[in-house]
Amino acid sequence: MFEALTKGFRSAKRRLAGEAELTESNIDEALRDVRLSLLEADVEFRVTKNFLKKVKETALGEVVKTKVRHKGKKHRLGPGEHFIKICQDELESLMGPVDTSINFSKKGPTGIMMVGLQGSGKTTTVAKLAAHLEKEGKKPLLVAADVYRPAAIEQLQTLGEKLRMPVYAEPGKNPPDICANAVDIALRKGRDVIIYDTAGRLAIDEPLMEELDHIKERVHPANIFLVIDAMIGQDAVTTAASFNEKLDLSGVILTKLDGDARGGAALSIKETTGTPIKFVGMGESLDRLEEFRPEGLASRILGLGDVVSLVKDFEEVVDTEKAEKDAERMLKGKFDMGDFLEQIRTLQKMGDLKDVIDKLPFFPDGLPEGMVIDERELVKIEAIINSMTKQERSHPELFMVTSFEKITDKKGRKKGRKQVSDFHLDRVRRVANGCGRKESEIKELLVKFATMRQMMMALGNQTGLMGKIPGFKNLAKMKQLAGMDMGGMMQGMGQFAGGGGQEGPGGAGSGRRFVRSKDKVKKKKKRKSARKDRKRSKKKR
Repeated sequence: MFEALTKGFRSAKRRLAGEAELTESNIDEALRDVRLSLLEADVEFRVTKNFLKKVKETALGEVVKTKVRHKGKKHRLGPGEHFIKICQDELESLMGPVDTSINFSKKGPTGIMMVGLQGSGKTTTVAKLAAHLEKEGKKPLLVAADVYRPAAIEQLQTLGEKLRMPVYAEPGKNPPDICANAVDIALRKGRDVIIYDTAGRLAIDEPLMEELDHIKERVHPANIFLVIDAMIGQDAVTTAASFNEKLDLSGVILTKLDGDARGGAALSIKETTGTPIKFVGMGESLDRLEEFRPEGLASRILGLGDVVSLVKDFEEVVDTEKAEKDAERMLKGKFDMGDFLEQIRTLQKMGDLKDVIDKLPFFPDGLPEGMVIDERELVKIEAIINSMTKQERSHPELFMVTSFEKITDKKGRKKGRKQVSDFHLDRVRRVANGCGRKESEIKELLVKFATMRQMMMALGNQTGLMGKIPGFKNLAKMKQLAGMDMGGMMQGMGQFAGGGGQEGPGGAGSGRRFVRSKDKVKKKKKRKSARKDRKRSKKKR
């Protein structure tokens, strides 16, 4: 998501990379990239103009420090980093301040009236909001007040069954009466929140607004939320302004934000209407409703990830205490295929894989070239691991056979021997047949797994990191990972960590590989020779 927005800010940062200071000339050049990306992302023209003006004013008055001290360490910063920080502050100001509050009634059930145009995802958002409120200890009643759209009532009833929540419906009656009757039903059933799923239209018209106004007069909802499809771009601003004028909105819920490469609505609505964005819909499943955080969204737009949101997703699908123990064990290298499979299933529970990657701080300049996020890869890996025996999952080294070969000189004389590891082809073939994949794919997974295990051990060996990453409790330490050479690690996916050597010339699909490096052998001989020389010199003394 936000590819169009992120592209412009990355271009601006690269443009300032070789500069020694921020000047009016290079700021204007950088802002030209930003302006194009904002307009391409459907950000309202006046909002774009004001944003660029504020960034320029702040940047020109900024004293750029090339060196800063943080926690006793010196860090070198350039104009590009300062420019991006100014942009981040202005983006947060544009979309903020944070206001995700819901007004709860002191007496009787709290009414939440959901309004919007057809196709905005209103009915699904009603169910998502109900699920969110239930997590907070509330007991919602869903009211099917859209009697015009075919199957709207059935859709809400189906969603209510999934959530195990009551749905009140009276097909054929007029919506204001349905909503008024729902208050009595909520009191009788002990429900403390009523969410009204009202009717929508393809466009704003007078009959729609009159009906919504009548419902408001009858039930006096404590909250009126407008549900807007983020993909309609600048029309979202016009829609929000019209509904706000008629109904005095409490807030906005943006849907389909994960499927929108532009995201201009998120930047425009608060600035133009003064109505806060309360929640954002990120995915189809009923748990994919996030509280709107301007700082998190600004960070993602700038390609800096959103660790806080990622941690929240993680905590929702993982037992934190178990995660602490598992992570500590994995960081010590005690990591087998069973753990690998468990991590894959956790990732799948967290939602869209592309969205998870977007929240990571590892790729400020975008994903490495040629790297494609494909959800089907996780399914393929799961099938491969499920085709292994329990013993093979616990001990992946069973897929390797180690042997030694003689090393000879040009005349054929023995000079030593080298360790060579081959794949256990019978095991590989059996797993490939069991899951319907190619043998080369099984070998490739084993190589990637070993590299991942090596990476986990490297993280565990970092000073002060052990015990702090498990459960992702320490966000400051998580942010330290952003400085790691992830590009280099991704390139190393073709090398096997075990077997004590490097990959041979055969490539991922060949049988022979992982021959011990000749350089290592030479260095070892030099060390032995140096030790002998030291012993001789001591004897002479």
